[in-house]
Amino acid sequence: MPRGAGLWSGNHVRPYPKSKPEIDPLTLAERLLVLALLAQIVWTFLVMLAAGRARFHSVRAGKAPKRAMLEPYGWPDKTQQIANNMNNQFETPTLFYALGLLALVLKLVSLPLAVFAWVYVAARIGHTVVHAGSNALRRRGPIFLVGVVALMIMTAMLAVPILVGRPV
Repeated sequence: MPRGAGLWSGNHVRPYPKSKPEIDPLTLAERLLVLALLAQIVWTFLVMLAAGRARFHSVRAGKAPKRAMLEPYGWPDKTQQIANNMNNQFETPTLFYALGLLALVLKLVSLPLAVFAWVYVAARIGHTVVHAGSNALRRRGPIFLVGVVALMIMTAMLAVPILVGRPV
Protein backbone atom coordinates (compact mmCIF):
# COMPACT_ATOMS: atom_id res chain seq x y z
CA MET A 1 0.00 0.00 0.00
CA PRO A 2 1.53 3.27 -1.00
CA ARG A 3 2.12 5.83 1.66
CA GLY A 4 -0.96 8.00 2.19
CA ALA A 5 -3.36 5.49 0.54
CA GLY A 6 -4.92 4.24 3.80
CA LEU A 7 -8.54 4.42 4.88
CA TRP A 8 -8.22 7.95 6.24
CA SER A 9 -6.07 9.34 3.47
CA GLY A 10 -9.03 10.41 1.38
CA ASN A 11 -8.01 8.22 -1.58
CA HIS A 12 -11.08 6.01 -1.13
CA VAL A 13 -13.52 8.91 -1.53
CA ARG A 14 -15.12 9.24 -4.92
CA PRO A 15 -14.83 12.65 -6.47
CA TYR A 16 -17.98 14.74 -6.59
CA PRO A 17 -19.96 14.26 -9.79
CA LYS A 18 -19.63 17.06 -12.31
CA SER A 19 -23.39 17.63 -12.40
CA LYS A 20 -26.03 17.47 -9.67
CA PRO A 21 -28.11 14.30 -9.57
CA GLU A 22 -31.52 14.73 -11.14
CA ILE A 23 -34.51 14.75 -8.84
CA ASP A 24 -37.75 13.48 -10.28
CA PRO A 25 -39.92 16.50 -10.97
CA LEU A 26 -43.21 16.58 -9.13
CA THR A 27 -46.41 16.06 -11.03
CA LEU A 28 -49.05 18.78 -10.77
CA ALA A 29 -51.03 16.72 -8.27
CA GLU A 30 -47.93 16.04 -6.15
CA ARG A 31 -47.00 19.71 -6.22
CA LEU A 32 -50.53 20.71 -5.15
CA LEU A 33 -50.45 18.18 -2.30
CA VAL A 34 -47.05 19.37 -1.07
CA LEU A 35 -48.27 22.97 -1.20
CA ALA A 36 -51.36 22.01 0.84
CA LEU A 37 -49.13 20.35 3.44
CA LEU A 38 -46.92 23.43 3.59
CA ALA A 39 -49.95 25.73 3.81
CA GLN A 40 -51.23 23.80 6.83
CA ILE A 41 -47.80 24.04 8.47
CA VAL A 42 -47.63 27.80 7.83
CA TRP A 43 -51.18 28.18 9.19
CA THR A 44 -50.15 26.33 12.36
CA PHE A 45 -47.21 28.71 12.81
CA LEU A 46 -49.50 31.71 12.36
CA VAL A 47 -51.98 30.41 14.95
CA MET A 48 -49.09 29.73 17.33
CA LEU A 49 -47.87 33.30 16.92
CA ALA A 50 -51.40 34.65 17.46
CA ALA A 51 -51.78 32.56 20.62
CA GLY A 52 -48.44 33.76 21.97
CA ARG A 53 -49.29 37.36 21.17
CA ALA A 54 -52.71 37.09 22.83
CA ARG A 55 -51.19 35.56 25.96
CA PHE A 56 -48.47 38.20 26.12
CA HIS A 57 -50.98 41.05 25.80
CA SER A 58 -53.32 39.47 28.36
CA VAL A 59 -50.56 39.28 30.95
CA ARG A 60 -49.23 42.73 30.10
CA ALA A 61 -52.70 44.28 30.36
CA GLY A 62 -53.26 42.60 33.71
CA LYS A 63 -56.15 40.52 32.34
CA ALA A 64 -54.46 37.26 33.30
CA PRO A 65 -52.43 36.47 36.38
CA LYS A 66 -48.79 35.64 35.77
CA ARG A 67 -49.60 32.27 37.31
CA ALA A 68 -51.71 31.59 34.19
CA MET A 69 -48.47 31.04 32.25
CA LEU A 70 -48.08 27.80 34.22
CA GLU A 71 -51.67 26.59 33.91
CA PRO A 72 -54.31 26.44 31.22
CA TYR A 73 -56.72 28.38 33.46
CA GLY A 74 -57.21 32.04 34.22
CA TRP A 75 -56.94 33.42 30.69
CA PRO A 76 -59.51 35.80 29.22
CA ASP A 77 -62.02 34.01 26.99
CA LYS A 78 -60.63 35.39 23.71
CA THR A 79 -57.07 34.38 24.62
CA GLN A 80 -58.25 30.91 25.62
CA GLN A 81 -60.16 30.54 22.35
CA ILE A 82 -57.00 31.22 20.33
CA ALA A 83 -54.96 28.89 22.55
CA ASN A 84 -57.57 26.16 22.17
CA ASN A 85 -57.45 26.54 18.41
CA MET A 86 -53.66 26.34 18.50
CA ASN A 87 -54.00 23.02 20.32
CA ASN A 88 -56.49 21.89 17.66
CA GLN A 89 -53.77 22.39 15.03
CA PHE A 90 -52.05 19.34 16.52
CA GLU A 91 -55.06 17.03 16.44
CA THR A 92 -56.63 16.17 13.05
CA PRO A 93 -53.78 17.85 11.12
CA THR A 94 -51.51 15.01 12.28
CA LEU A 95 -53.73 12.66 10.26
CA PHE A 96 -53.55 15.09 7.34
CA TYR A 97 -49.75 15.10 7.40
CA ALA A 98 -49.62 11.31 7.65
CA LEU A 99 -52.01 10.88 4.72
CA GLY A 100 -50.16 13.42 2.59
CA LEU A 101 -46.76 11.89 3.22
CA LEU A 102 -48.13 8.37 2.74
CA ALA A 103 -49.60 9.36 -0.62
CA LEU A 104 -46.29 10.88 -1.72
CA VAL A 105 -44.20 7.91 -0.59
CA LEU A 106 -46.53 5.33 -2.15
CA LYS A 107 -46.91 7.39 -5.35
CA LEU A 108 -50.70 7.41 -4.91
CA VAL A 109 -51.19 11.14 -5.36
CA SER A 110 -53.99 12.07 -7.71
CA LEU A 111 -55.58 15.39 -8.58
CA PRO A 112 -58.78 14.60 -6.62
CA LEU A 113 -56.65 13.72 -3.59
CA ALA A 114 -54.83 17.06 -3.85
CA VAL A 115 -58.16 18.87 -4.16
CA PHE A 116 -59.43 17.20 -0.97
CA ALA A 117 -56.17 18.20 0.72
CA TRP A 118 -56.91 21.82 -0.13
CA VAL A 119 -60.51 21.41 1.04
CA TYR A 120 -59.09 20.23 4.36
CA VAL A 121 -56.71 23.19 4.63
CA ALA A 122 -59.50 25.64 3.78
CA ALA A 123 -61.70 24.01 6.43
CA ARG A 124 -58.90 24.35 9.02
CA ILE A 125 -58.51 28.04 8.20
CA GLY A 126 -62.28 28.59 8.35
CA HIS A 127 -62.43 26.69 11.62
CA THR A 128 -59.75 28.94 13.12
CA VAL A 129 -61.50 32.11 11.97
CA VAL A 130 -64.74 31.05 13.67
CA HIS A 131 -63.08 29.44 16.70
CA ALA A 132 -60.90 32.47 17.47
CA GLY A 133 -63.62 34.93 16.44
CA SER A 134 -67.28 34.49 17.25
CA ASN A 135 -66.77 30.90 18.40
CA ALA A 136 -70.29 30.13 17.21
CA LEU A 137 -70.61 26.37 17.45
CA ARG A 138 -73.39 26.38 14.84
CA ARG A 139 -70.84 27.58 12.27
CA ARG A 140 -67.71 25.99 13.72
CA GLY A 141 -69.11 22.46 13.87
CA PRO A 142 -70.05 22.16 10.18
CA ILE A 143 -66.69 23.61 9.12
CA PHE A 144 -64.89 21.10 11.31
CA LEU A 145 -67.03 18.33 9.83
CA VAL A 146 -66.06 19.36 6.28
CA GLY A 147 -62.39 18.95 7.22
CA VAL A 148 -62.95 15.57 8.83
CA VAL A 149 -64.95 14.32 5.84
CA ALA A 150 -62.14 15.48 3.53
CA LEU A 151 -59.70 13.43 5.64
CA MET A 152 -61.99 10.40 5.51
CA ILE A 153 -62.23 10.63 1.73
CA MET A 154 -58.45 11.00 1.45
CA THR A 155 -58.07 7.91 3.65
CA ALA A 156 -60.41 5.92 1.41
CA MET A 157 -58.59 7.16 -1.70
CA LEU A 158 -55.35 5.73 -0.30
CA ALA A 159 -56.76 2.58 1.28
CA VAL A 160 -58.84 1.29 -1.63
CA PRO A 161 -56.00 0.99 -4.18
CA ILE A 162 -53.82 -0.67 -1.56
CA LEU A 163 -56.57 -3.13 -0.62
CA VAL A 164 -57.43 -4.05 -4.21
CA GLY A 165 -53.87 -3.80 -5.44
CA ARG A 166 -54.39 -1.23 -8.20
CA PRO A 167 -54.01 2.53 -8.52
CA VAL A 168 -56.92 4.98 -8.29
